[in-house]
Amino acid sequence: MGKLGTIDIALDEVLVNLATIVLRLSEPDVTRTPEARRALVQSVHQYAVCAARSTDPRVHEMKTKLEETLKPSLRIVASDGVKVQ
Repeated sequence: MGKLGTIDIALDEVLVNLATIVLRLSEPDVTRTPEARRALVQSVHQYAVCAARSTDPRVHEMKTKLEETLKPSLRIVASDGVKVQ
């Protein structure tokens, strides 16, 4: 493995660690404000851009997990006109 391979592996490690940090910051109690939510969206987008060139499956798995944090959580609030808690 040459120097480029070593750099690739190091970058993949950095990306996995970065994704772990962003996942922690994606918790609902951290992203309560609109500004925090926008920052999360931007971080996930930037991560996806960097991850696109990686061949490490861990990086792509973390990308998927991060993108899942942007999807709204759905819950049933009414069923047949009856409020559900």
